[in-house]
Amino acid sequence: MSKKDPYAALRIKEFNIFLVLRFALVFAWSMQFIIIEWQVYSITKDPLSLGIIGLMEIIPALAMALFAGHIVDQREKRNLLAVCMALFSLISLGLFLLTWPKIVADWSSNTILYSIYALVFFGGFLRSFFGPTIFSLVALIVAKKIYPNAATWSSSTWQMASVLGPATAGVLISVIGVHWSLCFVFGLVVFALMTLTQIKKKPILNPKIGEPVMQSLKEGLNFVFKTKAILGALTLDMVAVLFGGAIALLPIFAQDILHVGSEGFGVLRAAPAVGAFLTMLITAYIPISKNAGMKLLAAVFGFGMCIIVFGLSSIFWISVVALFFSGVTDGVSMVIRQTILQIKTPDNMRGRVASVNSMFVGSSNELGAFESGVTAKLMGTVTAVVFGGTMTLITAVTTGIVSPSFRKLDLTADLEEHENAE
Repeated sequence: MSKKDPYAALRIKEFNIFLVLRFALVFAWSMQFIIIEWQVYSITKDPLSLGIIGLMEIIPALAMALFAGHIVDQREKRNLLAVCMALFSLISLGLFLLTWPKIVADWSSNTILYSIYALVFFGGFLRSFFGPTIFSLVALIVAKKIYPNAATWSSSTWQMASVLGPATAGVLISVIGVHWSLCFVFGLVVFALMTLTQIKKKPILNPKIGEPVMQSLKEGLNFVFKTKAILGALTLDMVAVLFGGAIALLPIFAQDILHVGSEGFGVLRAAPAVGAFLTMLITAYIPISKNAGMKLLAAVFGFGMCIIVFGLSSIFWISVVALFFSGVTDGVSMVIRQTILQIKTPDNMRGRVASVNSMFVGSSNELGAFESGVTAKLMGTVTAVVFGGTMTLITAVTTGIVSPSFRKLDLTADLEEHENAE
């Protein structure tokens, strides 16, 4: 059915509820990150401070990733997600209070800055649970035969929120200021938490409840490293995102190079997500599973080219177009990677595999932000972005040369097997 019906997953009521809460959650998270970036750079005027934001999030996210995966595989997913969202609301409330003049009027800039970093650090700890929990919950809501379709719509929802979140943040910063923009974020998180109550509790499919932590972690790591398709896709994307992390430097481009203000900053930040979102909508109708390895390599190469063009551009519309096509190529990469993960991961290991994915791919965004901040400090902003894009090109070419099996990766047979299941 799902092979002929691009809306197969959307015909499941709980999945639609899940998409609503995921949209609200990602919208709030992306807004909050943009507002924090803007506020921190406004305080410091130092590109390294933007890199530190990424570092503050990646340290706890990496440290807790595998343990979070183990906990997710051992717990009921709906309630665990509720706890994570409740704690996220506390972070949003804390940032709202930190930008309230009545509260921080007597605080020094450094005190406010370090307090923001502290909340970002806590957010990184919390984020290590979000990815595995959401990844596992989707698999409990939809049937196996429509995993790829559900993954496409879930990723599309993520991208749509990523489009509107940054753009809205840029507008709201200009219209109502940082403080009330963060209040809006807090309201969104509370709404998402209320929406989650409409999803029923799900069974725990892990037959090894109470399994020793180290044994569980070892099993998860062994599975990932023995499954070449998963390992290759994660490694390629991790290195590409690590060196192509120009997004973290957008406040500098908006304020000091392109001179487009907070509204232009929102447009720049949203452009990659727009491209990725449109790509994902197209893949709901036109699957890209055939010759997936070569398509993934081509997408990463194209991503690197777009980053170089963006770095060299001093014209706003060229920068926007370059970022848009970086999103198009990244969207192809994301769809292929998520499809590989969904169809090749056993139900009882989804939390741990998703945690490894967050270590490889999710955390590389923050590590890439830190790398971009450091290289911008040492080389200059433009040189740092061009360097990152060049390293991405080298990564794609090298992977294609040294890994013939990855070049030949094709997901058609796996997808047909899932389509014929049940």
